[in-house]
Amino acid sequence: MDTLTLKDVTYEYRSKYQTVHALAGVSCLFQRGRFYAVVGTSGSGKTTLLSMIAGLDNPTSGEVLIGDTRVAGIDRDRFRLEHVSVIYQSLNLFPLMTVLENVVFPLDYKKIPRDEARRTAAEKLLSVGIGDDMHWRLPSMLSGGQKQRVAIARALANQTEFILADEPTGNLDSENSRNIVLLLKELARTENVCVIAVTHDPDVASQADEVLRISDGLLV
Repeated sequence: MDTLTLKDVTYEYRSKYQTVHALAGVSCLFQRGRFYAVVGTSGSGKTTLLSMIAGLDNPTSGEVLIGDTRVAGIDRDRFRLEHVSVIYQSLNLFPLMTVLENVVFPLDYKKIPRDEARRTAAEKLLSVGIGDDMHWRLPSMLSGGQKQRVAIARALANQTEFILADEPTGNLDSENSRNIVLLLKELARTENVCVIAVTHDPDVASQADEVLRISDGLLV
């Protein structure tokens, strides 16, 4: 699938006391081979938009399409397994697994043969600048930038068309932030994936092929 489309998507959080319109009629298109930045203040709807794209929630109204297929009609676990990988701000690396084991994990989940999975994991680690001399290390032995690269390699190894990054530079110093942003931009092209980064960082936005600004649940 080469495109992911949101058509007039709304999403409401409801409680006993109020209804919050987190998204209010958002329409946008994401394509493989491009790097997108979604920017906005806290509470603007960025995280909710990410949840819609990742298939973690279904819209209150409107629809999300991958190609011509409605995401709401696809099993959520299958959609995330086959089409979308998420790099969370906390990275979610397994602390007792080595670097290589962390990247192999989603391939094991897909029941890829072990030798093929290890080969793919090594290739993706190398593509983000992590050589085989680091495969045996645990996450606690890595710098912040190295951990981020491992998380990116794991997303690439999962071989989905869309990679979502939640504040990919939020925990990094300026030099590592710049390197990670340039890496994501390059990987969008060389791996023919769509990278969508939700960010507060203007340096991330400045490198994006397209910037989507969201305010009060609306694209502006």
